[in-house]
Amino acid sequence: MRLLHTSDWHLGRSFHRVGLLEAQAAFLDHLVATVHAHDVDAVLVAGDVYDRAVPPLPAVELFDTALHRLAEAGVPTVMISGNHDSARRLGVGAGLIERAGIHLRTDPDGIGTPVVLSDAHGEVALYGLPYLEPALVRERLGAEKAGHEAVLAAAMDRVRADLAGRPAGTRSVVLAHAFVAGGAPSDSERDITVGGVAAVPTGIFDGVDYVALGHLHGSQTLTPRVRYSGSPLAYSFSEADHRKTMWLIDLGEDGTITSDVRLDCPVPRPLARIRGRLDDLLDDPALTPHEQSWVEVTLTDPVRPAEPMARLTARFPHTLNLVFDPERTADDPGASYAQRLRDRSDQQIAEDFVAHVRGGAALDGAERAVLYGAFDDVRVDSAEREVGR
Repeated sequence: MRLLHTSDWHLGRSFHRVGLLEAQAAFLDHLVATVHAHDVDAVLVAGDVYDRAVPPLPAVELFDTALHRLAEAGVPTVMISGNHDSARRLGVGAGLIERAGIHLRTDPDGIGTPVVLSDAHGEVALYGLPYLEPALVRERLGAEKAGHEAVLAAAMDRVRADLAGRPAGTRSVVLAHAFVAGGAPSDSERDITVGGVAAVPTGIFDGVDYVALGHLHGSQTLTPRVRYSGSPLAYSFSEADHRKTMWLIDLGEDGTITSDVRLDCPVPRPLARIRGRLDDLLDDPALTPHEQSWVEVTLTDPVRPAEPMARLTARFPHTLNLVFDPERTADDPGASYAQRLRDRSDQQIAEDFVAHVRGGAALDGAERAVLYGAFDDVRVDSAEREVGR
């Protein structure tokens, strides 16, 4: 069975105020063309279909058009909700849409009920695990603890229990939206940390033949059977070096992966990150290839130059982000606040602040736990409000 694995479409998202709807439409054109060109048997979409819980109307219309085209192609599509989606909104009409071969899996109660497809070698059970916010689904899934690993373990117990009751030789595929250990994040993913721990081990998915992951925006192979497709477009400059692709996976008659191919996605405009003093950047012939790229510029001039953006866009007209990082040492009193906070998490910043206001005394374990809980409460409250919208 030939599977096309994609995720993290983020329909409706912009890139530094540049609308991406046209580029997203071009990707969906490419997706449908790929389905036809490669005789795909099923399309897997591993969450974050939309960029936010209440997407703009043009994004909804684009999604609607994509569903119609996939249904017309006669190729089953299995799709789960991600942490950016409103599961309830995405899942509206799921029962009716399923008659057209579009299988939306957004309800945790349906985790143990697969989409069952058949080929010449028998049945393939495809299980959809939507994004599972631990505080909201722990009791429903009977998880022992409130954490990503615990709720995913409980979800996979349901998957394995259903699979055990199916005919011998039934192959299995899981779609999941999670941060799995070994994956490399980028700046454009929303933090899903719980209690300071975000990643879950790959072993949590043991017992299935292929795991189609979503959430991280870089295409990655964690094990031959556990992979991220990554996002089809770059959504931050941290993805400038990403190769945006989809996975074309052939699942053999015994569940082995007999072929795995990365298919490139259309690139609306390349990304570039350049760094240096303004005059040097304007004169450097080596930067000529980036003159039509979307550009992030980091200026290192000791003194901020006059009208830097106007001068930069004269050579690099698609400059979207300008960062100042003067050539100073980290302990220089003139170093910016942003420089001092670079690469530090919200938890670390909060711990440093508490230590500072009480004269330098570091936090003990119990105090760190209180801060962890506070950050988790804010994130969960935000998730609950999105669910209720």
